[in-house]
Amino acid sequence: MLEITAATLSRQRFLCGMRPEHLEALASAGTEVLFPARHRLFHEGDYADRFWLIESGYVALDVHVPGDGLSVMGQVGIGGLLSWSWSVPPHEWVFGAVCITEVRALQFSATEVRRLYASDPELAGELTRRLFQVVAGRLRSLAPLRSPTPA
Repeated sequence: MLEITAATLSRQRFLCGMRPEHLEALASAGTEVLFPARHRLFHEGDYADRFWLIESGYVALDVHVPGDGLSVMGQVGIGGLLSWSWSVPPHEWVFGAVCITEVRALQFSATEVRRLYASDPELAGELTRRLFQVVAGRLRSLAPLRSPTPA
């Protein structure tokens, strides 16, 4: 695992445009990681203790469907944020996640980022706003297609 820097974070789509001091603080909570294809990152319902910004590769998001087993609900790829569940009590993953390909990512300690939230409300607000944008995008991608309105 390699240490990450504010300069590294400034190139991430999710963090683009954040204040340098916020990036510096976040860098202290992160490290670079590499996972092989088919590696399970987490299971639905487990405690969410970290999150990732994907630098290369793809991760499938899955959910357990009673009677059917695991069903893939989407995927996160290069430039994407993996996991928002760490930020909302009870800090349990809503989906599971498994690497489709080899994945290189920036991994962050949820405990450390929540500590940063407590000490810097401006950072907390900025990250929360960005997290909600990701959640809204994921919900839109799961929404059923709408049929045309009858004339």
